[in-house]
Amino acid sequence: MQVMVQGEPIVELPQDLYIPPNALEVFLETFAGPLDLLLYLIKKQNLDILNIPIAQITRQYIEYIELMQQMQLELAAEYLVMAAMLAEIKSRMLLPKPVNADEQDEEDPRMQLIKQLQEYEQFKIAAEQLDQLPRWERDVLPIGLATPEITVEQPLPQVQLVELLRAFHQVLVRTEKHAHHQIYREPLSVRERMTCILEQVGGESFTDFHRLFAIEEGRAGVVVTFIAILELIKQALIEVVQNEAFAPIYIKANCAIRDEERECDAS
Repeated sequence: MQVMVQGEPIVELPQDLYIPPNALEVFLETFAGPLDLLLYLIKKQNLDILNIPIAQITRQYIEYIELMQQMQLELAAEYLVMAAMLAEIKSRMLLPKPVNADEQDEEDPRMQLIKQLQEYEQFKIAAEQLDQLPRWERDVLPIGLATPEITVEQPLPQVQLVELLRAFHQVLVRTEKHAHHQIYREPLSVRERMTCILEQVGGESFTDFHRLFAIEEGRAGVVVTFIAILELIKQALIEVVQNEAFAPIYIKANCAIRDEERECDAS
């Protein structure tokens, strides 16, 4: 491998080059603690955790401790305690057993270490499974979108003649239910009915279209009223309002005409 600086090969180190100690460190394996190292050594060699070869594991463990002492002395302290425990277990297993001692009653020196390794393995597997779950701001990132405020103004539909005829038809249907025979002819005046309608809608509020009709007058009465309403609309004396299609129709006196009348009365 040849190092190039500004197109020229470097074959010798510069005399004024300073390289601080421990400038480069390579970690081939990292462990969370002594139990993690033991579990790694057992799994690496496919050993049975219930029948640990203490001599072989202790030798490999000591080799790793020596490597740690050469690289990072502050990390070797907690591992030395485990090394002493392994040496103790190894020495207890090398001691001769009493002749009269029952094998079932004597506890295996490795049992306490095996229980610790099994519990640590369970917690390690659980931690790895939890780490695989989606994590907020690591695997799942929030997305915020600022939506602009949209104001939609819906214009009121204009009242067509068809809507008036449909509403008038409803009035006629209701009139049929109150129809009765008349034995005398009652004079009906469109002008007079126009005056009555203007008096009913002369206020500031809107009046329902159906309230302008007197059902008791029969068909002739409601027809005269409807003709009077059409004549008032034609002369722009009243306003017809409907909020939406097929909604009720309301009638109100024309504000501009009413203001002109007030000005005339004042003068």
